[in-house]
Amino acid sequence: MPKRLSIRAHVSVDDLAMRYRGARDPVARSHWQIIWLLAQGLASEQVAVVTGYTVNWIRTLVRRYNQRGPAGLGDHRRRNPGATGLLSAAQRAALAAALEQPPADGGVWTGPKVASWMATTLGRPGPPQRGWEMLRRLGWTPQVPRPRHAKADPAAQAAFKKSSRP
Repeated sequence: MPKRLSIRAHVSVDDLAMRYRGARDPVARSHWQIIWLLAQGLASEQVAVVTGYTVNWIRTLVRRYNQRGPAGLGDHRRRNPGATGLLSAAQRAALAAALEQPPADGGVWTGPKVASWMATTLGRPGPPQRGWEMLRRLGWTPQVPRPRHAKADPAAQAAFKKSSRP
């Protein structure tokens, strides 16, 4: 028979129940429920069936709770700022200033043209998709007209526009 998980008495069982019932964040609520059920003496397999989490994750939560106490529970992803951006704030400002002028080869700014500008600024090549993403992040939209159908009849379109209701 597997060994039961032991919960350190950071908080009383009644306090665990209160924290479980009072939690507003759904992730923290689930974590408090798991610790509360284990503190009542349920086996980790039973807690897994009740909560829908795997036994492995329950063991991980118990380890975190035993090591850090109540601070070990909850959604720790919220405190993760994510990766730093490809361009710094100064480089983004320089790109915004460059976008105010027409590109060197004329025409309009496109994703590949911005990617080329970024590659020159950063000193390393990058995929054209990064240029498009940066344009969208700066609030730009595609600046090309929608394509017309090759077999469209202009006379039929004009007649349709005249006969349709406003």
